[in-house]
Amino acid sequence: MAKYIYQQENWPNFTWNEKSINAIFGEVRNLQGRITGQMHSIGFSNKEEATLNTLTLDVVKSSEIEGERLNFQQVRSSIAIRLGMEAGGLISSDRSVEGVVEMILDATRNYLNPITDERLFGWHASLFPTGFSGMYKIEAGCYRSGEMQVVSGAMGKERVHYEAVAPMFVKSEMEKFLTWLNGDDSIDYVLKAAIAHFWFIIIHPFDDGNGRIARAISDLLLTRAEKSPDRFYSMSGQILVERKKYYEVLQKVQHSNGDITAWIDWFLHCLKNALLETESTFIHVLHKAGFWKIHENTSFNERQRMMINKLFDGFDGKLKSSKWAKITKCSPDTALRDIKDLLEKGILRQEQGGGRSTNYQLNET
Repeated sequence: MAKYIYQQENWPNFTWNEKSINAIFGEVRNLQGRITGQMHSIGFSNKEEATLNTLTLDVVKSSEIEGERLNFQQVRSSIAIRLGMEAGGLISSDRSVEGVVEMILDATRNYLNPITDERLFGWHASLFPTGFSGMYKIEAGCYRSGEMQVVSGAMGKERVHYEAVAPMFVKSEMEKFLTWLNGDDSIDYVLKAAIAHFWFIIIHPFDDGNGRIARAISDLLLTRAEKSPDRFYSMSGQILVERKKYYEVLQKVQHSNGDITAWIDWFLHCLKNALLETESTFIHVLHKAGFWKIHENTSFNERQRMMINKLFDGFDGKLKSSKWAKITKCSPDTALRDIKDLLEKGILRQEQGGGRSTNYQLNET
């Protein structure tokens, strides 16, 4: 069987082909600057809402990569409360949600603090507050003391995808990793985020949660690259979309002789796609912000405000007066009065058709 990268004599002296990643690296850095500039133009409350939504997405999607589905509203509420944000519909969340939120917020809010053993142990303990991963007891808040294999397949037909560093070497390998992580400032933080993610995954220092912690380390370094704790894109969300390729490239490069060009190239393209996904929503965000700026002195009731925001955020299906009444919990007559008022103000327009089939749309001009 081919050697793993950590069994090579030159481990962990990674190499990569600068020429082959220069173009994509430049695109990523350009996009980061452009999006940061756009975000600063949309005002404090919109920027705050964008950060809240991005952090929520990051927590939910990072867990989903590992097959764990967290409640979106619980995650959103937990983040909003911890950041002191005014956000409607806050609900309480369970300990498993709180733990992941604690880790992501520590990584992105305290991004200038060094990453130490103790900090990683704190993250790990917050991910597994009961000391169990599902039904299995694990070593929480410390490095693993047992062998680690990544396997798939039914019992008796398991396939080993990866065998990590032996437990006796985990502590010394993590010392090398953390010394580099906290000390080498010669590498751009975007590249450092890619290398750190891969290096940590190769060591696989914990019983469980290695993927989530690797992504948190990447988020911390990307936050350093942008010199701001405000988050406008979700790398974890994009990794989930590209999960198949994510595992394929990891499996390929784990057997390399130290050249990790393929991994860095994939990471940068994934990051570019995350940034492009964010940029595509900016027109919508700016349009919505512009609408409320224009209409800051227009009189709306709470039902109208709620429905206008729903229409901007992507209304499911056609808007009819019956849907308006159901969503805002008002009578059909009140719904029609609300809609008529918005038609007269030029904010809604009526689609073709009449009677029971009458639909309404935002009059986006």
